[in-house]
Amino acid sequence: MPRAYIKTYGCQMNVYDSDRMAETLAAAGYIMTDTPEAADTIILNTCHIREKAAEKIYSELGRLKPLKARNADLVVGVAGCVAQAEGAEMPARAPLVDLVFGPQTYHDLPAMLSAARAKRKNQVHTDFTAAEKFAALDATPRPAAPRADAFVTVQEGCDKFCTFCVVPYTRGGEISRTGDAIYAEVETLAKHGTRAITLLGQNVNAWHDGTTGLAGLLARLATIDGIARLRFTTSHPCDMDDALINAFGDNEKLVPYLHLPVQSGSDKVLAAMNRGYTAAEYLEQVERLRAVRPDLALSSDFIVGFPGETQADFDATMSLVETLDFAQAFSFKYSPRPGTPAAARDDPIDDATAAERLAHLQAVLTRQQHAFNKAQIGRTLPVLFDFPHKNKKRGLHGRSPYMQAVHVASETPEALGGQILPVVITEAGTHGLTGRLEDGLHRAQSTSIVGG
Repeated sequence: MPRAYIKTYGCQMNVYDSDRMAETLAAAGYIMTDTPEAADTIILNTCHIREKAAEKIYSELGRLKPLKARNADLVVGVAGCVAQAEGAEMPARAPLVDLVFGPQTYHDLPAMLSAARAKRKNQVHTDFTAAEKFAALDATPRPAAPRADAFVTVQEGCDKFCTFCVVPYTRGGEISRTGDAIYAEVETLAKHGTRAITLLGQNVNAWHDGTTGLAGLLARLATIDGIARLRFTTSHPCDMDDALINAFGDNEKLVPYLHLPVQSGSDKVLAAMNRGYTAAEYLEQVERLRAVRPDLALSSDFIVGFPGETQADFDATMSLVETLDFAQAFSFKYSPRPGTPAAARDDPIDDATAAERLAHLQAVLTRQQHAFNKAQIGRTLPVLFDFPHKNKKRGLHGRSPYMQAVHVASETPEALGGQILPVVITEAGTHGLTGRLEDGLHRAQSTSIVGG
């Protein structure tokens, strides 16, 4: 039987895509392997968000050359956003690549691999066929392997065209899966032990199914037996409508955590990014969210050193950060993406200035994250525990309702996987919490805390 190895780079959607690729290959008779050396098919599922993403993939391909030299039948494929952006240039630059396919075509992966093997020439598939992909994947059943927390893609692509972003060019325009298909997938996952669902999309809160928006979808998914937690990512502030804001107060299974990228606190920079809102509008939106869910943990993204950013612009970002007090955040120096409008600007910020600003921002964000975590010490939080990995015989790892990683010592982690249990938080670091099972809890049990 053919053996395949998939290496995943980047975002949660790529993790989901790789899972679905593996499921599609398994249905076609492939066996998945943990190492490239054991495979006769190697797929790199790539991400174009980080700096020099394409160069890193070419370096990885260089490391695969010895395997290709030893095994003439080995098929090497490159998937995802770098593949979409590079297209036919990739096999021209790296001849060992047999197959290049974008994120909207992997539902045809078995057929594409067969063609690559039969024709022994480079195959390039970069069409935008998201609707066809969703239809094909909806017909592919999810596996029975238990997972406490699962990703489900509900929307792909973006129509916002932020000037720094490649997503509209690599993932295409916004398209939504049907509510029925999403419900069926989540219901199947719940039957196999999944307790928490994260809905994924490049602009997830733009999801719609006729007259129903994301809040309605979340309400429908909340009725599925076994599902205790719901969350979604990544959101755009322009699509955070009244119904979705109110869902944080109305839907008991929607966790008190929201990732809402702001990117900058400067109105001038936000306009140059084509974000579609002002800093004041973002602040007002967060105020409304916290009014319906006072304990909401807010996460965000920041870009520092965007072309034309002045010290006053950066100071405006720092003012916004100090005002809102983030529980978690991701921050980066701006790096140009070929083909995007921002990459053509002639007013770049020098690297030393951008690095200094980023260090200042990250120091404050780290302090805020640590303070948020320390505030949990002494509290009893409902923690959803992972099904332990076969090589992890000691300890439990899980997530709080605020998406913090939680570690609990346990002699029998296998018995507690997939459960939501009360944990007394005893220690807090910047990146996670440590706790103990609530006194008197000596065996696996479920809790009565709705939504976790």
